[in-house]
Amino acid sequence: MIQTFTPKNWKNYELLDCGNFEKLERFGNVIIRRPEPQALWDKVWTEIEWKKQTQITFKQQGSHNGEWVNPYKHNSKWQMPYDGPGYELIFNLSLTSFKHVGIFPEQAANWDYIFNNLKKIKEEQPRFLNLFAYTGGASIAAKAAGADVTHVDSVKQVISWSRENMEASKLDNIRWVVEDALKFVKREVKRGKTYHGIILDPPAYGIGANGERWQLEENINEMLQDVAKLLDPKQHFLILNVYSLGLSALLMQNLVSRNFKESIQMENGELYLQAKSGVQLPLGILTRYTHGI
Repeated sequence: MIQTFTPKNWKNYELLDCGNFEKLERFGNVIIRRPEPQALWDKVWTEIEWKKQTQITFKQQGSHNGEWVNPYKHNSKWQMPYDGPGYELIFNLSLTSFKHVGIFPEQAANWDYIFNNLKKIKEEQPRFLNLFAYTGGASIAAKAAGADVTHVDSVKQVISWSRENMEASKLDNIRWVVEDALKFVKREVKRGKTYHGIILDPPAYGIGANGERWQLEENINEMLQDVAKLLDPKQHFLILNVYSLGLSALLMQNLVSRNFKESIQMENGELYLQAKSGVQLPLGILTRYTHGI
């Protein structure tokens, strides 16, 4: 059965409207306008209303990069809290040249899932692995739950950003690994390591720390076969989140059910954000399950 998932605890983030390949968002006190390839429909609000609300606009220049137009001279860096059920995280946001600000708000639905399930695990300190970890929302949510956290990303700059988010959230002792995720997983399998929780949020395409090439459709099945060997046999949970226009929820369900024999009662569907204007913006395909928790 295809389900839908959206964050329920965001007070400081709000999707205001989206359409015509753009979205209008509030991050704390800062309202930004930027491209969104999933917003194929017309905007609900008028262009006059968008211009009235917008403080900072991202102007695309080429397929990925661009620049921010900031006429009101708002700070290009600011902090924003996330108040989860029983925990609080602080994120350092920044206007980057590739339209991101350092956080994917829809992922808050996964942070709560991670925090809640780690709290249920009957272990002195559950072990958690974040693969393709970006700026570490899942990592610091797991650390807030008291887990022993390993954070893997191939880009040094986002590892540094993640560390700043950890420190801002008054947490410590996350294990940072700058490496290609597939190589790291294979090495952990050889070492006999296991984890109680694993999240994978792989890109459609990427370059590893040493030039390794990642292609989602070509590599994800191999990755999941190895990840299956890393899960604690008694208690574990798995989250697979992908953002790719060419993939479906049914495809992800098949990948997980074929590689994880315990995934009988999985949750499977789309991750989305609810706009203030009324429209729903799909932002990823999500499959997850728990075993023995």
